[in-house]
Amino acid sequence: MKPAPVKPALVTGASRGLGHALALALAATRPVVAVARTTGALEELDDLAGGGLTLAPMDVTVPGAMRQLAGAVQDRWGGLSLWVHAAVHAGPLAPAGHLAPKDLETSWAVNVRATADLVAVLGPLLGRDGTAVFFEDARAGQKFFGHYGATKAAQVALARSWAAESERIGPRVLILEPRPMATATRARFFPGEGRATLATPAQEAERLLPLILA
Repeated sequence: MKPAPVKPALVTGASRGLGHALALALAATRPVVAVARTTGALEELDDLAGGGLTLAPMDVTVPGAMRQLAGAVQDRWGGLSLWVHAAVHAGPLAPAGHLAPKDLETSWAVNVRATADLVAVLGPLLGRDGTAVFFEDARAGQKFFGHYGATKAAQVALARSWAAESERIGPRVLILEPRPMATATRARFFPGEGRATLATPAQEAERLLPLILA
């Protein structure tokens, strides 16, 4: 009897930052489906991993594309072992009374609506035994973080609801809080900040991976 294929990890937001680092680390443990909008960045990730990743250049805000990907995952592997959701949109800093509607709409589309769509699409692939991972951010609620903070808080609230609903029936839903990292997004938020004391995404991936795989 042919053994069942090892179910992969799917990483949304795999082209940079923590998503990139976790996709690279996970590639040593199982197949990885790396999702991001930028084809070139995904190809660079695959090169770093030594090849073998399944690259899915697509926009998580397009439900049809994600349903198509879910169908392909189901057909090839029969489901997922892990979903790491690192895709996020960080709108520009602005006072609460001056949030640009376009930036707010984009933040909502990526951080909240796409997350809800992905829970519906990927949750069944995880089944009872899979794990979904989301990331808390202490900047939510800080001054000038209205676009990002409000929608990130909504995303985490959605994840917490799913975690409570799934506690007895699966999948396992984790909400982790990374330490401040030396990423391009943080540099945009905090120009001129000293980066020597910040963790690298690779260091955070190494710290968080045992929690994710426990």
